[in-house]
Amino acid sequence: MKNTLPIAPLQDASDADLARRVAAGETSVFEILMRRHNRTLFRTARAILRDDAEAEDSLQEAYMQAYGAIGSFRGDAKLSTWLARIVANEALMRLRKRTRRSEIVPLQSSTTLENFNDIPDPSMEKSPENSAQRAQTRQLLEAQIDALPDSYRTVFMLRAVEEMSVEETATVLQIPEATVRSRFFRARSLLREALASKIDLAFEEAFAFAGERCDRIVADVMRRIGDKP
Repeated sequence: MKNTLPIAPLQDASDADLARRVAAGETSVFEILMRRHNRTLFRTARAILRDDAEAEDSLQEAYMQAYGAIGSFRGDAKLSTWLARIVANEALMRLRKRTRRSEIVPLQSSTTLENFNDIPDPSMEKSPENSAQRAQTRQLLEAQIDALPDSYRTVFMLRAVEEMSVEETATVLQIPEATVRSRFFRARSLLREALASKIDLAFEEAFAFAGERCDRIVADVMRRIGDKP
């Protein structure tokens, strides 16, 4: 495949332009798209699967599907919405498989929480006490989000954390907009009941996408693309 133009000049290009370049054979440009949307798409998979490792695997597989089908992207919706739909489909398929397996062999639930200090907020006070307090609050928020019913949790992640519109969320999850609104309202109510005034302190840093994970996913996908005949 072609891999002729340097990546740097393309950093400010639109998603649609980048998608056209990838479809035309500029493989290296796909790395820009991955890095641009990695965090949002990881959060989408993580909201559905509630497991970091499975979310990573799901995201990689979804990227491979997106790379193979990017020529079919026509720009009718945002590329981010198109990608999120592919990720959601892959994650939901894995969730259904996991559910079927759990009916035979009970699965151990994961209690490992993401370390949110990997992407610091420059505006934060840097004292150890403040950092520790905010880390505890973010961990509490993640635990409460994980505890939401599946249908509420995914809507909440897309609407509140990723700030997708009602229309975008409905497209990604293939549910009516009215359902998005009602589930989001209910999810917020459940979280506020659990967290009270603490809930608004940690939205921005919840489920942070660490640079190391971003690099690993990009490297693995690019390697797999390079291995394709």
